[in-house]
Amino acid sequence: MTEARPTTVGFVGLGNMGFPMVTNLVEAGFTVRGFDVAAAAVEKITTVGAAGSATAAESATGADVLILMLPNSRIVQSVVDELLAASALSESTVVVDMSSSEPVATQELAGRLAELGIALIDAPVSGGVRGAENGTLAIMAGGEDAAFERVEAVLAALGKVTRTGPVGSGHAVKAFNNLLSATHLWVTSEVMEAGKRFGLDPEVMLSVFNSSSGRSGSTENKWPNFILGETYNSGFGLALMLKDMKIALALAETTGASHQLSADAVERWSLAAADLSPTADHTEVARWIAETDPAVDPLVKPEEH
Repeated sequence: MTEARPTTVGFVGLGNMGFPMVTNLVEAGFTVRGFDVAAAAVEKITTVGAAGSATAAESATGADVLILMLPNSRIVQSVVDELLAASALSESTVVVDMSSSEPVATQELAGRLAELGIALIDAPVSGGVRGAENGTLAIMAGGEDAAFERVEAVLAALGKVTRTGPVGSGHAVKAFNNLLSATHLWVTSEVMEAGKRFGLDPEVMLSVFNSSSGRSGSTENKWPNFILGETYNSGFGLALMLKDMKIALALAETTGASHQLSADAVERWSLAAADLSPTADHTEVARWIAETDPAVDPLVKPEEH
């Protein structure tokens, strides 16, 4: 028996990603009630046909699907605790955590909710603000099949969904994806700077890379769209990228998998994060790499020079 298509979506977290996602849900015919701690963000969604809510509980109560798009697991758990205290969640609502949360914390939260008969799907995304605006996000969905079927139509309005396995698997895959993305961006930025100093044209370099085996999301998207023009406005913060990298590294360490390069990447991104603004876009590491003296590398021991 096919589940009835959900009609009402609660949405908590209306930032850079949340607003365009709400817009696409409204355009797909869903009734959306949104909440954010920033009153201006709540007001903004009313301009695209969504309803603004005064509290997270108001957004969640009676919703078929509740989407959480928040900075980290700690905040996700805090919001869920608030909703449970307000009796705003019931078996009729599927909670979908689209944040970049910690997989183990997600599994623990899912267990707590399951005891109350409430299903949780973890469905983090990749694709940035542009993907959110175009409805082309890559969505990694973990959780029980029955719960996924109840939210499939909602997720399909936001992008392409890949089922990753049981609950927590989506957040694990997302963390690994961002570790790869960050490592690609770092080495691409080193190569681009070396090429420029040798006298190569950056656009020619990218053209060659993008038709060769060196291509990646960094050469195809981040460098041409956000770095060459020095806008550094991809919409995804450096701090959030580093958080996801650390989640992925912790998973590798826990499983006993090799992680030497991953650990080095986390250390180097941590150095950049310490120097740059707490609100820096993650693409700003390219500028930081170009401006940093490579002869002074705190990660290299003196005897290694």
